[in-house]
Amino acid sequence: MTATATTTARLNPQQVLADLEAKHLKSDIPLMDIGDTIEVHQRIVEGEKERIQRFQGVLIARSGGGINEMITVRRVVDDIGVERVYPIHSPMIATFKVVRRGDARRAKLYFLRDRVGKKRRLRDRRRGLKHVANEPKG
Repeated sequence: MTATATTTARLNPQQVLADLEAKHLKSDIPLMDIGDTIEVHQRIVEGEKERIQRFQGVLIARSGGGINEMITVRRVVDDIGVERVYPIHSPMIATFKVVRRGDARRAKLYFLRDRVGKKRRLRDRRRGLKHVANEPKG
């Protein structure tokens, strides 16, 4: 066998990883933008029983790509901010649901951590923008 035949017969390690990751990517993820209020349905396993726990909050950050993509969701409970970081393609996440579209002009909304009261709210996208795709007019 020649040297060129052995190099072409070898698989590219990056291609092998990309093929493995593609099998585990979810395809039913809705369009979620920064500033949207989303509801995350997480599977919780307690012993032999399994239940769904909901967490609703504002999507303040998105990072990574492919199988490593993560989102950070923030909500305020009794004047205490709670942030959770979820891997989007995790099998422990049942569904994502977009509750409300928010208008944000930043990629990361970490400034919301310092806001108190009504300043914490984001403007609704339907009021602020006239040309939003996939939004009902009203």
